[in-house]
Amino acid sequence: MPKKFMKRYIPSPERVRSIESLHFLGDIVHEPNLWHINRHSVARAFLIGVFLAFIPMPFQMLAAAFGAVMLNANLPLSVALVWISNPLTMPPIFYFNYKIGAMLLDRPVITFEFQLSWHWLSERIVEIGIPLYIGSVAVATVAGCAGYLVIQYLWRRKVRKDWRRRRSEL
Repeated sequence: MPKKFMKRYIPSPERVRSIESLHFLGDIVHEPNLWHINRHSVARAFLIGVFLAFIPMPFQMLAAAFGAVMLNANLPLSVALVWISNPLTMPPIFYFNYKIGAMLLDRPVITFEFQLSWHWLSERIVEIGIPLYIGSVAVATVAGCAGYLVIQYLWRRKVRKDWRRRRSEL
C-alpha cells in the first residue's frame, strides 16, 4: 500500500495532541497504535469504516472511532471511511440495502414515496425498516470483509514486489 501517500493526508499524533477540543478524551487518542500505518491496522480500519458506512445510523464517525480504539485500528482512516455513505451516496446505498434485505426475507420490494412526517414513518417503519437493517448488516458484512481482505492482499503484493525489486538490484 502507498504508506507515504497515507502519511501525507492522515494527521500526525502531534497535530491531534494540539487540538484542545480533544483533550477531554485523555490518553486514549494519544495511543500510538491508533496512528500506525501498517498492514494490520489499515486492514482493520477498512473493516470498521466500510462496515459502518453501510449501516444506517447516526454518529457513524463516533462509532468508527470507538471501533478503531477497541480493535486497535488506524483511527483517522476508520473515521474517514464512513464518508463512503455521504448525503449523495446514501439514497442509492440504502435503497440497495433495502432490496437485499427484502430478498433475504423473501418479501416483495415495496414501491413507496418518502414523506417526512410522523404518520408516514409510524406506518412504514416496520415494513421498510426491518428489510433495510437486515440488508444493511448483510451488505456491510460482505463489504467490510472484502475491504479487509483486499487491503491484506494489496499490501502483501506490494511488499513482495518491493522485495523482488530490491533483490534484483543486488
